[in-house]
Amino acid sequence: MLPLQFRRPCGRHARNCLSLVLLLVIAGGCQGIRSRFGSFSKRPPSMVILLADDAGYSDFGFTGLSQIETPHIDQIARQGVVCEQGYVCASVCSPSRAGLLTGRYPQRFGHEMNLPAGSGLGLALTERTIADRLKRLGYATGAVGKWHLGEEPPYRPRQRGFDSFQGFLGGSRTYHDRASLARRTVWLDGDAPAPLPDPYVTDAIGTAASRFIREHSDEPFFLYVAFNAVHTPMQALDADLEQVSPGIQNKRRQLLAMTIALDRAVGEVLQTIDDEGLGEDTIVMFLNDNGGATNNASDNGPLRGMKGSKFEGGIRVPWTVRWPDKIPAGTRHLHPISTLDIAATLLAAAGADPDSHQDLDGVDISRHLAGADPDPPHDALFWRRSVAAAVRSGPWKLIRVEGLSPQLFHLQDDPGERNDVSLDHAEVVSDLSARLQDWEQQLTEPSWQTGEIWRKNQVEKHRPGFFGREKERSRP
Repeated sequence: MLPLQFRRPCGRHARNCLSLVLLLVIAGGCQGIRSRFGSFSKRPPSMVILLADDAGYSDFGFTGLSQIETPHIDQIARQGVVCEQGYVCASVCSPSRAGLLTGRYPQRFGHEMNLPAGSGLGLALTERTIADRLKRLGYATGAVGKWHLGEEPPYRPRQRGFDSFQGFLGGSRTYHDRASLARRTVWLDGDAPAPLPDPYVTDAIGTAASRFIREHSDEPFFLYVAFNAVHTPMQALDADLEQVSPGIQNKRRQLLAMTIALDRAVGEVLQTIDDEGLGEDTIVMFLNDNGGATNNASDNGPLRGMKGSKFEGGIRVPWTVRWPDKIPAGTRHLHPISTLDIAATLLAAAGADPDSHQDLDGVDISRHLAGADPDPPHDALFWRRSVAAAVRSGPWKLIRVEGLSPQLFHLQDDPGERNDVSLDHAEVVSDLSARLQDWEQQLTEPSWQTGEIWRKNQVEKHRPGFFGREKERSRP
């Protein structure tokens, strides 16, 4: 029975009532769009993160590579901004990815060391990923490639905010398919084993990423593309090896050929973005997950240290961002930024309420990347993995390693970290040491440890006088 105050209209009144109802429905729908996207005059940007694995700082054209060409990766740099002091939040794969995807220091939730294979552990279930947050804003979310944040079902991508996943769960795998693979290296579509979209994994990642873009071109999307190139094993295609000068041999030849494949896959993704008419308002970031590794012939150029180190070669990475709608082409950003900033920046671009992500350690750097804010976005950045920790503030960087005296470097005068000036600036050492300790008071105990060999190697890597690539490569 209808409520007494409701009268069923008829004739002209019915038509007027129907019109009013339709207007209210449309208005309500627009209000819903406004609440999700901040404005109904223009849809928010789509977002693509292209993450390389274990590449060196100087292993791309836009950072100085001349042995081969990387035209598609360099295209991002030409059309956007190069971040000259871009830092990861950890010097090894798994905690670096945990920080990037959550926007929080991974040490806050115990993800301090690399994730042990087959351990049943993963990215803490208390944490929300950028995919979780963007999905709530109406974004389609996809992950392609290497995961390395947990192999068991609760930790897998589709339980961590991603609508779809094509890739593998572990930290590395063969670049060619085989009849028998460990569970963490099997190619998955969602949670089910599936054939590779291409016989070579790097190309397969590019193919899967492009398919996601085509399938979601009519809606805002966030796509996380995590290549395993140029992580070991060193396996390149013959056709790519033929493009490398025969004077370059052994692992370096393999790495350069693998980089050619990486650039080709990036090019496929960029071409798909353009083919779908999304180029002007899609944020594209290309960066690496940590410094160049000791075992793959990567080149960190002038930077001291390699993967696993708190020297610049372990934590400063190639990083470039393209967003034609906001960022002027061919520009450079000179201040230190962190992969922790990615989540806050993308959420701001999506129109999220700033109060909804006050728990993030990163900050919105969109105005900095666009050249609209000349001030440094950070007063200090911090790192820690087991026995080694570091803090950077302004030009100063302090490295503290168990059993060693603190080392202090002035990065503006000494970017290669050759001259420890701690004895000349005791007050700076005291200040940065106190700030590092204050930060550590906010952290939790590591949820797992790595073997004693890794602890010893970290100490050895940071000893005064441990210079040169040959020495650095001797300690994985």
